[in-house]
Amino acid sequence: MARVLLFGRLADLAGWRDRIVEAGSLQGLRAALAETDPTLGEALAGPGVQVAVDKAIVRGEAVLAAGTEVAFLPPMSGG
Repeated sequence: MARVLLFGRLADLAGWRDRIVEAGSLQGLRAALAETDPTLGEALAGPGVQVAVDKAIVRGEAVLAAGTEVAFLPPMSGG
């Protein structure tokens, strides 16, 4: 099981910020989230969304052990 954290507009869209989800891989986690909320799944696959696994940004696939923390970060803007 992974602890999933959503930030910014992703949390607003989902209506939650912190949830425990059963998944053994990042791909499986994305699929589980998209299955329960297709709009969130589409947003997570959008451009600029970054993923941090145990506070380290990852690109591509990652294996999730029990207690892993996965944070989805929306695109950043600034000025």
